[in-house]
Amino acid sequence: MSEAALQTAPSWDEDLKLILAAAVAAGDTALGYFRKTVDVRWKNEGRSPVSEADLAANDILKTRLLAARADYGWLSEETDDDATRLSRDTVFVVDPIDGTRAFISGKDLWCVSVAVVHQGQPTAGVLYAPALGEIYQATLDGEARKNDAAIRVRDPLPNERLQVAMAEDIAGKLAAPYRDRLARVPHVPSLAYRLAMIADGRIDGTIVKKNAHDWDLAAADLILARAGGALRGLDGTPLSYNRPIVSHGVLGAGSGPALPALLAASKPFDAH
Repeated sequence: MSEAALQTAPSWDEDLKLILAAAVAAGDTALGYFRKTVDVRWKNEGRSPVSEADLAANDILKTRLLAARADYGWLSEETDDDATRLSRDTVFVVDPIDGTRAFISGKDLWCVSVAVVHQGQPTAGVLYAPALGEIYQATLDGEARKNDAAIRVRDPLPNERLQVAMAEDIAGKLAAPYRDRLARVPHVPSLAYRLAMIADGRIDGTIVKKNAHDWDLAAADLILARAGGALRGLDGTPLSYNRPIVSHGVLGAGSGPALPALLAASKPFDAH
């Protein structure tokens, strides 16, 4: 952005207020469909469900957010991708319901994920889990908060087993050096919520399979970072968002002390 544009651009705090209000409206609307019979269709060659609640939440988010920031780009799991987003310095990155399978099956672990991404980096993020009554939020220069209380990653002791959320097939294939160091906790289907669990100290980390998307990660990435943790590629580099390809390789996420072991344990799962 030019200096003049920066002077007139809304602050990330203002963006946070905007996306928080929109996420709550979308999440409360989705909650009205929860544990009821909903229309479901399948996309991605029948691999991914999308419910009428996903679409209703997406409509609310897109209408509210783009009305307030017409110059921002848009990237959502439930909207056909538009390459014009690549020409925008700032974009909304949205998953109307992260954890759709859990939502459809009546489980509480789903959330609305909304991020503002500026020049590839998340600058404001909100996760709203309406069935749990939980709101996570952060800005690039602020602290991570859960329901208005500051949160921080757990600091495991040097010889303590790390509590790691990972799929059973990953846990069963861990290399010998990590089997005793990493203790599997039950898998959490919502990736965004899983990262939030690291941010608030309930678990130490997670291994993320290949092909997670920007909308799964952007808001939670920022919240985790502001809580003292990190989400990284296998080479240890931070993620960049709003690229032409919005999927990512195998990732590791955790608190500072836990992250190196998680990244090392993740390398065998990087599909070639």
